[in-house]
Amino acid sequence: MNNKHIPNRILFGLKVKQLRQALGYSFLELSNQTGLSVSYLNEIEKGKKFPKADKLQSLASAVGQSPERLVTFNTEDGLDTIIELLDSNFLNELPLDLFGIDLSKVVEIIAQAPTRVGALISTLLELSRNYAVRQENFYFAALRSFLEMHQNYFEEIELAAEQFIKEFDVPIKRPISDKLLADILSESFDYNIDYKGLDKHENLNHLYYLFLPKSKQLLLKGSLNGMQRSFSFGKELAFNFLHLKERAYTSSISQGKVFEEVLNHSKAIYFSVALHLPKDSFINEIKRIFNQKVWNPHHFSQLMDKSMVTPEMFYHRMTNILPQFFGLKDIFFMRFVYHPGEESLKVDRELHLNKKHQPHGNNLSEHYCRRWIAVSSILNDENKEESMMHAEISRFQENRESYLCLTHSRLNYPKPGAKVSLTLGILLDDKLNEKIAFLNSDKIVQKQVHTTCERCPISDCKERAAPPVQREKKKKAQEIDLLLESLLKQ
Repeated sequence: MNNKHIPNRILFGLKVKQLRQALGYSFLELSNQTGLSVSYLNEIEKGKKFPKADKLQSLASAVGQSPERLVTFNTEDGLDTIIELLDSNFLNELPLDLFGIDLSKVVEIIAQAPTRVGALISTLLELSRNYAVRQENFYFAALRSFLEMHQNYFEEIELAAEQFIKEFDVPIKRPISDKLLADILSESFDYNIDYKGLDKHENLNHLYYLFLPKSKQLLLKGSLNGMQRSFSFGKELAFNFLHLKERAYTSSISQGKVFEEVLNHSKAIYFSVALHLPKDSFINEIKRIFNQKVWNPHHFSQLMDKSMVTPEMFYHRMTNILPQFFGLKDIFFMRFVYHPGEESLKVDRELHLNKKHQPHGNNLSEHYCRRWIAVSSILNDENKEESMMHAEISRFQENRESYLCLTHSRLNYPKPGAKVSLTLGILLDDKLNEKIAFLNSDKIVQKQVHTTCERCPISDCKERAAPPVQREKKKKAQEIDLLLESLLKQ
C-alpha cells in the first residue's frame, strides 16, 4: 500500500475512526493504548497521515485487528460508497485548487460524516450513470465555471500576448499575416508545417489541424483560409510561449483526458484571440462603435474584416473586454447550431457572467423561442452565403429582464447546409444606457420573447412551434396546491 496515495489514506482514516468509536475510545484513550500522540491520531483519521510499520502494528493491536486486515477495505467495513467514489478517481480529477478549495478540507468533511457524505456521493454517482454525465462533460462544465468566476478575463495571458508581440516584433497594425506566425513557429519553435497534411486522412476532415509532437509536424487542412490558419498558428504559439504541457494535439477538443488539458486549450484560444485583437486598440474601436447614435451592423463587420478575425474570435474578445473595461458585467454568450432536416437547435457553446441569465441552453428537447433573434436569424434568414449581424432588444416575459442582443448569423457553417448564430446578450440597465449611444436607435427591433415554446405564456404568438405544455403542467400543479391548502384549513 502506498502511504502517499490520498484515496487509501482517506479509507484508512475512516476505518480507524469507526473502530475507535466502536470500542468507545476517546483520542486520549487510544493514544495511551498505542503510544501515538492525540494530534497524530487526529491527522490519521482526517486522511492526512499514514503510519509506518511499527506505528501501524501498535494501532492495529489497540483496535483488535491485524495490520493486514486494518489496511484492507471491503464491504464489511460499510465504506462501499466512499470506496466507489475514491476508486473512480473523482477527488483527484476535481480541479479544486482553481476554485480555492483545499483538498484536505474535502477529506476532512468525508472523514467527519462518512454516512451523510456517502449518501450524497451515492446520489451524484447515480445521477451521473442515469444521465450519462461523462467525464469530459464535467471538465467543460468546470471550465465554464472557472471562466465565469474570473469574468472571462486573465491579466497574465494579456501580458503574455503583449510580451510576445514585443519579443517577436509583431507589427502593431492588424491583421497579422498567417505567414508571419508560421515563420515564428518554424524558426523559433522548430515546427514543420504541412499545409495540406490532413487532406490524405478523410476521417479527420472535421479538424483544422493536427500536431505530431515527436516530429513537431503541424498537419493542416488544405482548404483553410488565411484567417483560420492565423488563428491556428496563434494557438500553437500559445502552447509553446506559455509553456503549457498538458494539451490536446488536435485543433478542437471534444473530450479531455485531464482537466488541465481542457484548461490549457482554453488558454491557448485566449492567447491567440488577444494576439489578433490587442486589448488597447480593441477597446478604442468598441468605444468608437458604442458612441454611434444610430445602429449600423456594418461597423462591427468592418472591425472584424479589418482585423481579419472570425466572428467567434470577435465575440470571445467582447466577453473578455466588456465586463473589465466597460463595467458591463451582466452578459451572456450563446452559440446555436442548426442542421436542415432537424426540428431542434443545439446550443454548443455558452457562457454567463455575473449570474445565470434567463436565456440559456437546455437539454430538454424543447423548442427555443422563435421570436428571439438568436433563433430567428438562422431559421428565417434565406441568404445562403453572406455573414449577417443583427441587433434586438429582447424582453423576456418570465422575469421582465431585457437584453441588448447582438447576433451574428452564418449559413453553410460549420458545414454545408448548416446554420449557426452567435449571440452576445447585455442586460439592459442604467450602465448600458450610459455606454451605448445607439441603444435607442429606431433601427433596433424590440420583441417580447421567452425561453422555450413549451414554457411560454404569450397567448397570441404566431411564431410558436409547440404548445405550452410545461406551462399548463405548472398551472395545474399550482391549482392543486391551492385546493389542498384550502381543504387543510377546514
